Amino acid sequence: MPTEVKVPALGESITEATLGQWLKKPGEVVAVDEPIASLETDKVSVEVPSPVAGVFGEAMVAEGDTVAVGAVIATVGEGGAAIASAPAQASSPAQAGAQAGAPAADLPPAAEPTHDISDAEASSLRLSPAVRRAVLEAGLDPSAIKGSGRDGRLTKDDVLAAAQAKRPEPASPAATPAVAPAATAPAAAPLGERSEERVKMTRLRQTIATRLKEAQNTAALLTTFNDVDMTEVIAARARYKDLFEKKHGIRLGFMGFFVKAVALAARDVPSVNARIEGDEIVYHNYLDVSVAVSAPKGLVVPVVRSADRMSFAEIEQAIAGYGKKAKDGTLTADDMKGGTFTISNGGVFGSLLSTPIINPPQSAVLGMHRIEERPVVKDGQIVARPMMYLALSYDHRLVDGREAVTFLVRIKEAIEDPTRLLIDL
Repeated sequence: MPTEVKVPALGESITEATLGQWLKKPGEVVAVDEPIASLETDKVSVEVPSPVAGVFGEAMVAEGDTVAVGAVIATVGEGGAAIASAPAQASSPAQAGAQAGAPAADLPPAAEPTHDISDAEASSLRLSPAVRRAVLEAGLDPSAIKGSGRDGRLTKDDVLAAAQAKRPEPASPAATPAVAPAATAPAAAPLGERSEERVKMTRLRQTIATRLKEAQNTAALLTTFNDVDMTEVIAARARYKDLFEKKHGIRLGFMGFFVKAVALAARDVPSVNARIEGDEIVYHNYLDVSVAVSAPKGLVVPVVRSADRMSFAEIEQAIAGYGKKAKDGTLTADDMKGGTFTISNGGVFGSLLSTPIINPPQSAVLGMHRIEERPVVKDGQIVARPMMYLALSYDHRLVDGREAVTFLVRIKEAIEDPTRLLIDL
């Protein structure tokens, strides 16, 4: 009897998801715990594993459909019975006629299934709707294209590159016979290929859009700026990075210094680490820092919990672990639950200056930017220093301008003199 595949529990307060992609097709062999589908929730992507080994029987929902937790989305048959019950696909008109009623003795012997295909090749044949459409339009064989996506899966860029490589080279002018100029007026120059593509927003992207607009509609957003001289932090990293990595197994980055500086500043300005709830202000005696991380399907904000009590090494290890999980698509809803303050580092993408939007119900977000040498005046002399712009966006309903400026100044002082982080000044 086929085994039902149900939508697993997706985390607290998450009751439904969108079926993003089927990773297996009916009739394909699956192993125990092998992913057969990818679900998209408001926060993360979750893979649905097969509960048994056997053959994928029937997909009961289509890609893009919304499914509830506990709903049956597919069946998997076990052993030989499952293979016999899998829907047969007629590969030729002759086979189709045989299935319609020809005697069994007249049927050609079935080909033995082969299992020489590699995991990467098998993954590359699991095509998303956009990739499948691109393959059909280009008239290409997907099995002949090397995929660059996760687990070797094909991306749309892979298909477009293969299609471009397949196009014949234009004939050289020398090989083209001369043609007498036509007496008619020249035709307008072609505009090139002009096309549009409509892709449904993922549930994660829809949630990001809703929350960001909610922040603008609800909070009284304001941003204040400052700049910081990174000379001392850069020198400290250069001095201790090898010893730090040797002892802790992780590189010493800038984020550890900024998380520590935020924790120090939040003690002096607690409203930045608070939230509004109804007609009350909720102050936190802990600092859970949401660190904005770029993932393949959008921006996610995993939480470094109790960051004010963590060492530099613990902070760097937590952030590096979340970065790897975001890249692999293995972040869970619990990883992003909560958070009392957010740090967003647009500098890794080259951003010079920005006005970040707060992450409700938080009341503030710190934006870091790229480091670049700029002329500054030190002791009456113009010198070049590695400078970074800092931006603090905050909810003016809770945080006053004086408090916001004080908070940024405390961070600036701690970064320009990292000794303050050690002696709690």
